[in-house]
Amino acid sequence: MRLPSMSQPFLLAPIAECPPGPPGAQVRLAVLGARGVGKSAMIVRFLTKRFIGDYEPNTGNLYSRLVHLDGDHVAVEIQDTPGCIQVQEDCVQVLDSLSRCVKWAEGFLLVYSITDYSSFQSVQPLYQHIRKVHPDARTPIIIVGNKADLLHARQVQAKDGLQLADELGSLFLEISTSEDSQGVCDVFQYLCKEVSKLQHAGSTDRRRSSIIPRPKSPNMQDLKRRFKQALSSKVK
Repeated sequence: MRLPSMSQPFLLAPIAECPPGPPGAQVRLAVLGARGVGKSAMIVRFLTKRFIGDYEPNTGNLYSRLVHLDGDHVAVEIQDTPGCIQVQEDCVQVLDSLSRCVKWAEGFLLVYSITDYSSFQSVQPLYQHIRKVHPDARTPIIIVGNKADLLHARQVQAKDGLQLADELGSLFLEISTSEDSQGVCDVFQYLCKEVSKLQHAGSTDRRRSSIIPRPKSPNMQDLKRRFKQALSSKVK
């Protein structure tokens, strides 16, 4: 699934698609954030362990991979999104252009760069938009501060990211996509696990709701007694 306003997808380091996994073992994720925060690099780092820092802007690729998760193979779909989110007067219109992707996904990474304060400001409106589309507070959202290796250019302190995450009720992590492959992998795997838990809870709820209790057979003696009482009251 791709947003209609996206440019043709073009990745400088293309990754061959893998067939999706079996039905019922599929996780849909979306990575959102402002331009230049490293969304595409994070996804490719997770899927290939490689770091490639140069991408055409607004690739909007959809990746499908089989991922080993807790002993099982899970088909993970990850939607990269164009970095067009900026805090501005028409921010609501920009967010609306992502509604289709947000509605499709089951788990979200909201990424900002610690070297770009404006990208940090984009996180809260993105979070609010997701919660508008997914009112269920259980929908997992992780706030990620990327480029943690560029400490000399830091504009967003770790405590600011943590405070925002606490206010929004979300998990917060700082990572370096270029230097910490394991940290990137941990973020995606944790999100996959949270989505899987939610899917399992949802299927359990559906099974419970589908079991309709059999109505009790009416007590005929009690019905006769009530009928006689009603007749006697009318006679009086």
